[in-house]
Amino acid sequence: MADIGNSNRIAREYIDSLRIETRYLDSTNPTLDFELYGERFSSPIMTAALSHLDHMMFPGAGEALALGAKAANAVLWYGMAPDEEIERLAATGARMIEIIKPYTDRDKIYAKIEHAEKLGLLAVGIDIDHPFGPDGSPDICDGEEMTAMRTSELEAVCKATKLPVIIKGVLSLHDADRGLAAGVRGMVLSHHNNRIEYAVPPLAVLPEIAAMAKGTPLFVDCEIKTGMDAFKALALGAKGVCIGRPLMTAIKQGGADAVRDYLLKANGELGKAMAFTGCTDLGKMDPTVIRRI
Repeated sequence: MADIGNSNRIAREYIDSLRIETRYLDSTNPTLDFELYGERFSSPIMTAALSHLDHMMFPGAGEALALGAKAANAVLWYGMAPDEEIERLAATGARMIEIIKPYTDRDKIYAKIEHAEKLGLLAVGIDIDHPFGPDGSPDICDGEEMTAMRTSELEAVCKATKLPVIIKGVLSLHDADRGLAAGVRGMVLSHHNNRIEYAVPPLAVLPEIAAMAKGTPLFVDCEIKTGMDAFKALALGAKGVCIGRPLMTAIKQGGADAVRDYLLKANGELGKAMAFTGCTDLGKMDPTVIRRI
């Protein structure tokens, strides 16, 4: 197969290999209410940190994602974009987490964080998995060179802001341990849409990273498409999940309303899985309902 090492395919196959036990006795209709960094949302299903939607798709695509997330009372994650685009998304009223690239010019990271503070964003994050290009040389994004973060630099970033700092691109106990030592307040388990071939599926490493994290919020993206996918991740220790490419399709098909409808449909699928397994609220998610075949 030409895509034998494709990390998206590997992650999808892993998710699909997970089966659930049903537990009906003493179950009840579940609640999906979700608290993150002191604020409440309708569900732990959120948008992924998509980037440059106004450039990649069409003008207003970013706002469609934001407005859809707001209508579903979901957290909006967003990636690389000009400050003006971030400002427009924040102005929609969606509660937003901005993910910042590991710029070689570290002053740009601090400037982005200061901008996020002024906008009152929910949190900020660093794309730790974006320092290298396809051949392993420094990555270049929009003319900006990237460099891998040192743990000491990450610690300095965490101490420089009152906003929660998240790292995105964790797929190992190595990075999780160093991120926790630096003071991060969240981690996204992700291979960044097949950034490297043969990446371990996020859900495969989730339980051991959750055991290490001891309550620090963990989030998962990569091939999370449905409420059932979300349920599997949540049962294995995730605090929340992020849906990406399906929402891009929704934007093309129906803008903000389609984004809202997709998120609400996924919420319903998550609620069904929770009801059928006796996981009556997010505090009672049980990894023993998950079996791998």
